[in-house]
Amino acid sequence: MKTTIYSVFAIMLSASGLMACSDDDFGPDPAKNWAETTTFFAPTDDAGFNTYYMPAIGRVGDPMPFYDKKAGEFKVLYLQEFDNNPPFRFHPIWGLRTTDGANYQSMGEVLPTATNDYAQDAALGTGCAVYNEKEGLYYIYYTGHNGNCSSREVVLRATSPDFKTWTKDVAWSIKGVEYGYSGNDFRDPQIFTTDDGVYHMVISTYPSWGGDPKFAEFKSNDMKTWEHVGMFNMIWDRMLECPDIFKMGNYWYLVFSQSNRASWSRKVKYMVATSWEGLKDCFNSGPKWPADGPLGREGTLDTRAFYAAKTASNGTDRYIWGWSPYRSGKDIHEKNINVGADGEPNWSGALVCHKIIQHEDGTLTLGAVPAIAAKYTKQQPVNVMASNGYNNGTLSGEGAYVLYNRLGTCNHITFTVKTAGDEDNFGVSFVRDTDAKKYYTMMVNSEEYGTARKVNFEQEGPEGKGYIVGADGYGFYRPADNTYKVDIYTDNSVVVMYINDNVCSTQRIYGIQKNCWSINSYGGSITVSDVKVSQQ
Repeated sequence: MKTTIYSVFAIMLSASGLMACSDDDFGPDPAKNWAETTTFFAPTDDAGFNTYYMPAIGRVGDPMPFYDKKAGEFKVLYLQEFDNNPPFRFHPIWGLRTTDGANYQSMGEVLPTATNDYAQDAALGTGCAVYNEKEGLYYIYYTGHNGNCSSREVVLRATSPDFKTWTKDVAWSIKGVEYGYSGNDFRDPQIFTTDDGVYHMVISTYPSWGGDPKFAEFKSNDMKTWEHVGMFNMIWDRMLECPDIFKMGNYWYLVFSQSNRASWSRKVKYMVATSWEGLKDCFNSGPKWPADGPLGREGTLDTRAFYAAKTASNGTDRYIWGWSPYRSGKDIHEKNINVGADGEPNWSGALVCHKIIQHEDGTLTLGAVPAIAAKYTKQQPVNVMASNGYNNGTLSGEGAYVLYNRLGTCNHITFTVKTAGDEDNFGVSFVRDTDAKKYYTMMVNSEEYGTARKVNFEQEGPEGKGYIVGADGYGFYRPADNTYKVDIYTDNSVVVMYINDNVCSTQRIYGIQKNCWSINSYGGSITVSDVKVSQQ
């Protein structure tokens, strides 16, 4: 019995250690001064993520954020993914509480799946939460998914007086087949109000006769009975999932996730107009992309490592939540480039939150959540461990780099890069050590147009594959003064880079923690300054 108790206690201590974000004792020899070494170390992700939320068991799928005015907090519902889902019953809706997009409290399961394989809501799909002030009721509209039913997908709802006890409205549903839509794809209901106070619901679907996918629109004055308004286009043959419609200032937006799994364009994107009808016209008469110029960005907000995102606002700030997919493989290097030949191989991951930045012309970019920055308070020493072509802050010539000391598990990295010429390129590399044959770079690269830049994901090193096509990247315009203020947040294998409040690039890079990192120049000349690293 004593042995058993001791074993359990040891396991608890071990698990506790895994949760820490500043564990300095690692490797086979804890007595060794690891801070002075630069060789590769193979870490694994901790059981807990401190910035980009992961549940203790399973992963986050399809966030459904909602700002609860009564409670003064965001509630982020999501589809809970497990590794051992039953064949028909999966993805119960779980929830989180947060006031700032950085610190979360789990609400556990909010809405369960049905208990039998033949119920319409045996599996749950994406939807939204709404509060009806007149009734004093919270609503969750969601997708009921079951291949055993005559319609695989229908829209369902549940109500609650307190966001704790939920009652499924078993007598109510919207079936797409009754309105000329597909019974297989009729999902992701999103509700919003127009300026006249009318509720609108937009659903992702296909016409019953086939052809390109469409958005179905319904409207209601009381959120009880819904009238079919009609349909409007998506983008050619591309299915647009998880629609989110909102007004911000003088502009209307429709944020969506383009689900083409075999395409570089599987990303979170948006359309913008000055009215709801104008927003629909962006699809019907378009697509009328936000002003992208030569970038061909198509309203993209982030990279392919950020998906199924929706937004919510507290009246002052609007945030967007999506998931960063986990990747599979036998080791760090296989996982880091296993983005699939044409599409992300895995569904679900860690919850990533950005702040939405609205520009004067109505265009959007994503920036850092202020409360996330506030979590990284422990300033760390930044030491140059190795370099090439580096002199007093300047990197120049082919293969120029400066290698810095090991990172922790959760890091906030900031630095400024000034390029000497308009075409000079730079990058920041992770899992880069003095013996590294492969390492991973977020490279700010010149495109064919003089002012265009793109953040690419590359596997560099003697055995590296170079540009990872499946990961694609994020396009933007070169700053007029060639100055790039870079903010990078890492939490285990999730890394997010922001540049000048104009660029957001999320990636999965396994092995970041407890390995060295570098800033690189590629043939030109750059000046690096104000390099800082802080941890939690």
